[in-house]
Amino acid sequence: MPSRLRDALFSEPSGRPAAAVMFAGSLAFAALYAYNWIVGESAFLGGLFMLVGSALSGVAESLPKDQRRVAGVLRITAILVLLSLLAVIVVAPESVVNRR
Repeated sequence: MPSRLRDALFSEPSGRPAAAVMFAGSLAFAALYAYNWIVGESAFLGGLFMLVGSALSGVAESLPKDQRRVAGVLRITAILVLLSLLAVIVVAPESVVNRR
């Protein structure tokens, strides 16, 4: 793994401000999904992927400064969740949008 990538993924967690932004994004994705599910005619399952990805990133940034390895693993997991959404969109786009 190149050192720049390792330095970026396994750096110190950014702290509460960055975590608050990511948790707010996660809450926004949850609200959009709930609204779409209750009121809309379709439920965008991709919103769940984005919800989980941003929540994992928020958890990674809210860890103590000495938890670099755990934060890196959570960041990698968040990236994999979001990349899996892209893969599902490419392979089976009809499964991402659930029509009622």
